[in-house]
Amino acid sequence: MIKPLQIFMEYKVKEEEVEAYERDMKEILAILPEYEAKNIQWYVADDQPYLYVEMYEVPTTSHYQVLRKIRRQEEHKIFGKIVPYINGGAEKIHCWAFQRKE
Repeated sequence: MIKPLQIFMEYKVKEEEVEAYERDMKEILAILPEYEAKNIQWYVADDQPYLYVEMYEVPTTSHYQVLRKIRRQEEHKIFGKIVPYINGGAEKIHCWAFQRKE
């Protein structure tokens, strides 16, 4: 049986852009299921100002690779909206995929 991958995305948002970022993230969270993302969770760090984390599951490594690529594209009409809000831009959107261990 193929186990889904757990995806973690982490980035720091510019202080002056938090309100716009959080508004646009609602649209991103709504579209992620179209890319077969499940169990979507969104967090802000309690001890590191403006550090945000997204966690979700995807069914395959291919799904992860596609999402990792398009989440960093400023020209993407939905995902690209938040890139200007990220401290350091697209290169500072860190993304990892993990397989659950039993």
